[in-house]
Amino acid sequence: MNRRLFLLSSAATGLVAATGATAFALTRTPTAALLPWAEAGTAGPDPRRFVVGHAILAPNPHNRQPWIVELTGPTSMTLYCDLDRRLPETDPFDRQILIGLGCFCELARIAATGIGYRLDVTPFPEGEAQPRLDRRPIAHLTLVKDQAASPDPLFAHVAARRSTKRPYDMARPVPAAALSALAALSSPGLDVATITEARMTARLRALTWAAWDVESRTARTHKESVDLMRIGRREIEASPDGISLGGAFLEGLSLVGQLSRAQLADPASSAFRQGQDMYRAMLAATPAYLTVTADDDGRGGTFAAGRAYIRANLTATALGLSMQPVSQALQEFPEMDATRAELDQILGTGRPKRLHLLARLGYGPAVPQTPRWSAASRIRTA
Repeated sequence: MNRRLFLLSSAATGLVAATGATAFALTRTPTAALLPWAEAGTAGPDPRRFVVGHAILAPNPHNRQPWIVELTGPTSMTLYCDLDRRLPETDPFDRQILIGLGCFCELARIAATGIGYRLDVTPFPEGEAQPRLDRRPIAHLTLVKDQAASPDPLFAHVAARRSTKRPYDMARPVPAAALSALAALSSPGLDVATITEARMTARLRALTWAAWDVESRTARTHKESVDLMRIGRREIEASPDGISLGGAFLEGLSLVGQLSRAQLADPASSAFRQGQDMYRAMLAATPAYLTVTADDDGRGGTFAAGRAYIRANLTATALGLSMQPVSQALQEFPEMDATRAELDQILGTGRPKRLHLLARLGYGPAVPQTPRWSAASRIRTA
């Protein structure tokens, strides 16, 4: 692996040197696709647009950003799922997409407190769609001016929140106080828990790697991810959703023909093997995990799990911790059934309970913001 990385790095470095290293690196940042992070809170006096401008920064599977917000009144909105942004191969029942929509709603509620509003959320006002989401609304959202309201403490950390896909510091354990703060996010019907015991974390590291391997070696599920990869600044800015492969190094590899979707899709290619090696190393550097489990596996529990997860992610951010969902083992395509059953057996989360989220937890490096579509592109008027 090191030799392959050295050779490819040398090729990319040669290209960068030929074009001017500093100039090349400075022009690789997808500035336009990152503007929504800076624009949050600058939408003027309309509280609905303020709330949506923050909610679009929510974590969501494969960064699909599956939300459409319809402005229905001066202080009311309706949230729909953009059905074209689902993941039918890895998420055939839209469970993970719904978790992302739950994250959106809770982040909207948190943002509302920052300007003196309460946000009332009514999930599934026209019923729960089964077995997949459909054109019925996910939630009605109503802003209510509340003079007694104070900003949710988590609002201060919205801009700093990340899903940190890097190795974590294995020599630095998560403090007991942080574990207690995360567990305190549990609510009736929903359990937020952490795992730090050495034998259990070792089993989970092995299982999350096995799950990644299953997904990446199942042609149709791996293709779903590869089709959503955006390689380099131009692709990222043209479609600021999906899986971003940016930065001077990766774009340099692409320009010298060493990084393409065809190569990433081919298990025999060096690009695939390097991605495999890097992901394995990342998963191996995980000192702790966070889980979110609902008492039932219905749509209501799924939606609530998303709302709890974004609060956990923001709480971790406030505590200086890093977090990243590792959702492969929870996916519901047939080839993953045995791995998912093993995970439930390890954690004791079989039916009627439902494990909705498994996330890495620890101290990781600073990482850049994730590209986003603008808030305006996700809003429509009734």
